Amino acid sequence: MDALKNQPTPETKLHFLDYWRIIRIRKTVILAVFLLVVITATLVTFILPESFSSTARIRVERDQSDISPMFSAQPNLSFYDPYFIQTEFEVIQSQVILGKVIDELDLNKVWGKKYGQVLKTDETMELLKRQMDLRPVRNTSIIEIRVYDESPEQAARLANKVADTYRDYRKEQRQALTGGGIDALIKQYEVQQLRVAEAQSNVDRLRIELKVQDTIASESVPTMLLSAETLRKVEGLRLESQAEYVHSKVLVDKLKNLSPDDLAQAIPTSGIQDALLTELLQQLTLVQQKLVAARRDLGKQNSELQKLDAQETDLKTKINDRTKGFLLGLQARVDSLGQGLNDLSNEVTKATQTDIDKASSTAPYFQAKRELEERIRFRQMLYLKIETEKTDLDLPKTSMVAIVDKAMPGLRPVRPNKVLNITLGVVIGLIVGVGLAFFIEYLDTSVKTIDDVERSLGSPVLGVIPQNVGILINEGAESPHAEAYRVLRTNLLFSRKDDKLNTVAVVSAGAGEGKSTTVFNLAAIFAQSGQRVLMVDSDLRRPTLHKMLKVTNNIGLTNYLLKQNSLEEVIQTTGLPSLDFMASGKLPSSSLGILSSAQMRDLITELKQHYDYVFFDSPPVMGVSDASILASEVDMTLQVIQYRRYPQPMNIRAKQLIEKVGGNLVGIVLNNINMSQDESYYYYSGYYHDYYYTRSEDQEPASEKTAPSSNGNDQTTTDKDKLNIKQKY
Repeated sequence: MDALKNQPTPETKLHFLDYWRIIRIRKTVILAVFLLVVITATLVTFILPESFSSTARIRVERDQSDISPMFSAQPNLSFYDPYFIQTEFEVIQSQVILGKVIDELDLNKVWGKKYGQVLKTDETMELLKRQMDLRPVRNTSIIEIRVYDESPEQAARLANKVADTYRDYRKEQRQALTGGGIDALIKQYEVQQLRVAEAQSNVDRLRIELKVQDTIASESVPTMLLSAETLRKVEGLRLESQAEYVHSKVLVDKLKNLSPDDLAQAIPTSGIQDALLTELLQQLTLVQQKLVAARRDLGKQNSELQKLDAQETDLKTKINDRTKGFLLGLQARVDSLGQGLNDLSNEVTKATQTDIDKASSTAPYFQAKRELEERIRFRQMLYLKIETEKTDLDLPKTSMVAIVDKAMPGLRPVRPNKVLNITLGVVIGLIVGVGLAFFIEYLDTSVKTIDDVERSLGSPVLGVIPQNVGILINEGAESPHAEAYRVLRTNLLFSRKDDKLNTVAVVSAGAGEGKSTTVFNLAAIFAQSGQRVLMVDSDLRRPTLHKMLKVTNNIGLTNYLLKQNSLEEVIQTTGLPSLDFMASGKLPSSSLGILSSAQMRDLITELKQHYDYVFFDSPPVMGVSDASILASEVDMTLQVIQYRRYPQPMNIRAKQLIEKVGGNLVGIVLNNINMSQDESYYYYSGYYHDYYYTRSEDQEPASEKTAPSSNGNDQTTTDKDKLNIKQKY
């Protein structure tokens, strides 16, 4: 067992079986909560009044007309608005819509009959909201208006009324908004009319004051005045004269540089037509042709030849004179053109200055005229907008809210949904029950497993005692529960470091953990093995062992320690020949510290010499000091811990108190284990339990020997019973 003590505690890990163990252990809580929830859900389901539902489906679009408005380049387009549907949800549930429904259906009086009084609108609206459910159809602009009521006709009427009221509200709202806008436009148009009249008066006044000759009153820029017309004509003449002057001057300059013969030939080809010069040139050509022929045929002294020479000379003289005169005339023309060009330039400059002065003086007039035109255009735009909105106002707008499906009376009630409610009750009951079980298990810090004990207390578990264990003397040696105590006896014997250690105190942290039953049955198991055993009821506060044996408690341990009776007088026999018993006796109120006396230590020493094993029952460690004192005086101490009774810190504190006074805590006894709920303890006692029950079916049990009674008539003497300590009665 030393190796068991020194063995390191393994790290605990949760397993599925751990959860299943908790469910089995807390099955009462789970079942109670489950039944409570299911029964409650079922009762509520059948108690609630039945209600019918009716659904009206409406298609909701943004404000628009059924056809495109006037002067609209594009048809009506619906743009995605993530908040539009949700906004309309709130509008449908608003006081504006539901208030009209309540007023038109007179729901304050109709529903008030159920309560014996006329309801207020706010109260009726809350009831209507509870009976109404709005749901969007996914990926569409359709809204379902679902209304619940005890009457199917009333549910349908309410759903249709809400849909109709919302549709009318949207139309009225659109008309009200548009009508208000048109009124504002009309007021602005009237203001603009006054501004146009004022601007027109200003233009007329400036035209008279500035003497503006504005022939086209609709133009917003200066019109062509007389001075401007004169300037344009003079400028045209100047440009023509300048072109002609340049052309003539260039021609004169080129002709002056030619020789007389070349000049005579160039004039006809320069674009200047002169009939006389042309005729002279032709005559000269004929004379020269004749002269060439005469010179070839006639001599130089020939009169005909001389006559032709004289004609040639005369023609050349005439041509030369003609070209000189033509050149002089051309030069005179150039000079005349130059003078005329100068005059025209002066006239243009004068007209330009006049036009600039006129434009500057008439600028205010044309500025006022432009302002007048702008106001007239704005007035026309306002007028067009007003007429357009008036026309659009009369266009049908049924597409904003269209009732897709009218609500029809329901054929069967939809509330309460009995199957769904009961199913949810079952599911929720299981969830709450299991959750509560795990929560209670989480809050429960008591000892649950052997690992809990060995990890928290650091002491080995010597025995695991099942639940509902009785008195083994009454059950017999072949009792299924006896094997658990035989295991405890075996582990206790191997836990001893010395065979001389034979006094054992059984203690516990709190009351009711089963230490008295453990002392009694463990002593009986030792006695059944043929060893002489004594049970001492040292629980002077609440003695119990004498009740198990059904003997008197008038004389016992306290009588011996107070030297009122001898040892032989305070020891009683039991049904087992080798098992004796010492009751607690009556404790005087003035002798509470009697267990710590020298007489108690002497008694223990004496009993060790006459019995193989002496077992001491004790009060709780946490309650009084007797158990701690007793643990310090005996050889070994067993701590009994009841399964799932006290918190672990309390058991740890009890162990610390035992070790603090020098007690030898050899191990822990887990008591009152529910084997049917916790499979983890099956291998400690379940196998033996099944084995014995199986064997009892296959063969007859051995005949039991009759144990001597405790009436004092039968006496048994062993080799170790040297003092023959018996109580006779």
